[in-house]
Amino acid sequence: MKKDGFYAEIRHGTEPLWRSILGHPFVRGIGDGSLARDRFEFYLKQDYVYLIDFSRVFGLAAVKSSALSDMGFFATLMNSTLNSEMELHRRTCAAFGISREALEDTRKAMITSAYTDYLVRTCLEGDLADILAVLVPCACGYAEIGSALKANGLPDNAFYKDWIETYSSDEFVGFADMLIERLNVHAEGAPERLKERWRRLYELSARYEYLFFDMSWKMEEWS
Repeated sequence: MKKDGFYAEIRHGTEPLWRSILGHPFVRGIGDGSLARDRFEFYLKQDYVYLIDFSRVFGLAAVKSSALSDMGFFATLMNSTLNSEMELHRRTCAAFGISREALEDTRKAMITSAYTDYLVRTCLEGDLADILAVLVPCACGYAEIGSALKANGLPDNAFYKDWIETYSSDEFVGFADMLIERLNVHAEGAPERLKERWRRLYELSARYEYLFFDMSWKMEEWS
């Protein structure tokens, strides 16, 4: 995965946070196959409802794009998320005995709700560069996590193996690289006040990534 330009700067600035994510017991449990099934089921349900709003983010990004190429790019991502990535969740959950109806009836946990509200609000209030800044921690983070886990060897657990192979695939890493390229283009020659805004947006989104894995580890609902 590419780590250059402005993206490399903001990724380096949050290195301790990403080390915590890669070292989190939930992530390590996927990598070595030791993660308890109930924790993974909790994660899948919450990630499913998260992806619904993540798809909305792509739709808003298409609306706020001035170039036709960007409009097409984000429209393709929305379609891929709605009809490919979410289908992976449905297939996995079906194997666990969780129906599509049960998935769609899932109530957002507190962290899921806070994270998706942050993403959608940023998209409604900000411009395309703001949207990219809050998108890349999820997309690029998953590509980085998947690639790191795959490099350590795939687990025997078929579900965790499938998860790792999905997010380390050339297709998914390529998608992350395209987001990086677009963010870097916006940052070229941008004033420092805007770059500082994008740094803050990126960092908070990355913190939510950590909290999402931590919530899934604890199976944390509303208190």
